[in-house]
Amino acid sequence: MKTWVLLRGLMRESRHWGEFIPKLQTAYPNDRLITIDWPGNGLLYQEKSLIDISDMISHIRQTLINQQCSGPFYVLAISLGAMAAVAWANAYPKEIRACILINTSLRPFNPFYHRLRLQSFPALIRLLFSDTAGKEKIILELTSTNQPQAALAQWIQFQKQFPVSRANILRQLAAAMFYRASKPDVPLLLLSGAKDQLVSPACSQTLAEKWQVPCWVNTQAGHDLPLDDGDWVLNKLALYLMSLH
Repeated sequence: MKTWVLLRGLMRESRHWGEFIPKLQTAYPNDRLITIDWPGNGLLYQEKSLIDISDMISHIRQTLINQQCSGPFYVLAISLGAMAAVAWANAYPKEIRACILINTSLRPFNPFYHRLRLQSFPALIRLLFSDTAGKEKIILELTSTNQPQAALAQWIQFQKQFPVSRANILRQLAAAMFYRASKPDVPLLLLSGAKDQLVSPACSQTLAEKWQVPCWVNTQAGHDLPLDDGDWVLNKLALYLMSLH
């Protein structure tokens, strides 16, 4: 039995994995899936977001202790969550069996205008001053090529129930922008959406070249790969897990 730790990104919570969670559980019925909310998001929306990635490591590890989970863990992480996964793997490599990183970007390997695409800046500024529905519509447009309206309706309800404050959005952005990474000594797989409008796909390609790790690209998906093509993600996970044995 494997234990999976799933980490979402900026302004997202566990429920934003959507239909991908039951699909993953169906694919691995004997495995345990642990989804973690960041302070400031989801159930922890009233807390102050962490501005330092190292504090996110402590949050992950304490959450796992509280849930009586022991490693080594299989980590599936997207965007900001993938940055925290890399930091965790660097600090405690024996706790990680493998990291699957989706659409991430890291200093010093990628320039800032790739890590957050310049074309997304106007939308991100509008997001800070939009109402709940407007905010989630902007996020969906930035992160999904499919832009399913059912997901948008759910996201609006999530935000109404557990609103992410403007201050916490800025703190999470700061954590993402200032984190500086190095390659962890754990098995790594990069997954990338070629139509990502938020983070340049060049970021994953650069990491793959610098770190000499595999990178598989979905030519039609955007930033939220599990939303745009969860079946493709599951297929790549299965292929990668076979290569580890």
